[in-house]
Amino acid sequence: MRKVFRRRSVSQTPDADAGLRALIDANAAAAYRVALSIVRDASLAEDVVQETMIRVWRSHESLRDPEAERAWVLRITHNVAVSTLRRIRDEATDPHDIPEAASLSADRHAEGRADLLQLRQALDSLDELTRSILVLRDVEGLPYATIAETLGTSIPLVKTRLLRGRRELQRQVGTEAFT
Repeated sequence: MRKVFRRRSVSQTPDADAGLRALIDANAAAAYRVALSIVRDASLAEDVVQETMIRVWRSHESLRDPEAERAWVLRITHNVAVSTLRRIRDEATDPHDIPEAASLSADRHAEGRADLLQLRQALDSLDELTRSILVLRDVEGLPYATIAETLGTSIPLVKTRLLRGRRELQRQVGTEAFT
């Protein structure tokens, strides 16, 4: 008689399941912000985060360095967001299929809306990599090494793009808030 060995999946052990839930809970908001900065559409960013979390769940066992969980999740998010944009670009033939920028909430003050709109337009004018670096550094507060690892680039490139991106935002928005 031949024995069949079954590998236990991550979700079959309570400790692993709790650890995976904690990983997802701890990184879902950051993943959403990164996805939104790339795809610039709230519902599409939600889809990107959902696909990211599915990939995290599927490959959680392959994570080599538990210390780098956040960078690992954000790298997956970045890759899924870029892939999603490429897929949409390749499939889109009708202008209505292209995602529009997320609208600002109606309950914000008029001045705040104008400032946010100006900042959004300035961010949209930046290239995808620079925008991602700005979000990862200035919104998520990640160190340069983690950003470089997340985006698959070098630390000097991260620093250069961050400086240039901040200067471009300052030029367009006209404020000292980005230094």
